[in-house]
Amino acid sequence: MRGDLDRVLFDEPAINRRLDELAQQISNDYRDRELTAIAVLTGSLMFMADLLRRVSLPVKLDCLSVASYHGKAHTMGKVTFKEVTLPDVGDRDILIVDDILDSGHTLAAVREKLESAKPRSIRVCVLLSKKKQRARHVDADYVGFEIEDEFVVGYGLDFRGRYRNLPYIGVLRRELLKGEGMKGAW
Repeated sequence: MRGDLDRVLFDEPAINRRLDELAQQISNDYRDRELTAIAVLTGSLMFMADLLRRVSLPVKLDCLSVASYHGKAHTMGKVTFKEVTLPDVGDRDILIVDDILDSGHTLAAVREKLESAKPRSIRVCVLLSKKKQRARHVDADYVGFEIEDEFVVGYGLDFRGRYRNLPYIGVLRRELLKGEGMKGAW
């Protein structure tokens, strides 16, 4: 699988150092409060698990299964929620945890859906944030790493269901994306 990458952006030690920093910041910001973390599945699983083990306060965990890429390398803007009911977030401090802030479609839809349940507060934590103009405006309160507008895999991020298990984050070789409508993203 390493041969499918153009290069590694963040190795395992770099990711672990950044997780320690993010967890400390979240623990300080939510000091003396219980936090409800909502993981956006499936890409955030590894990030969320490793991050929350480092947070030093009471955390309730729930998940939302959401899709916007639908097996493609780019989003068409349609966000699908796979659950019928929302997690119980009323009057709670919510931290949405996602793998990547790219177009903004997914996180904007998740935030709007959760806001309808009247939480006390909502913040967003992403492992990666692409430096690009977004289709929908979304701010992340906690960002692991900012990256250029490249197609990345590893550490939970996938292409066609593969590469999630890599312990690092890398840029997928362009030729593997041929036929995926990625011309404009490079």
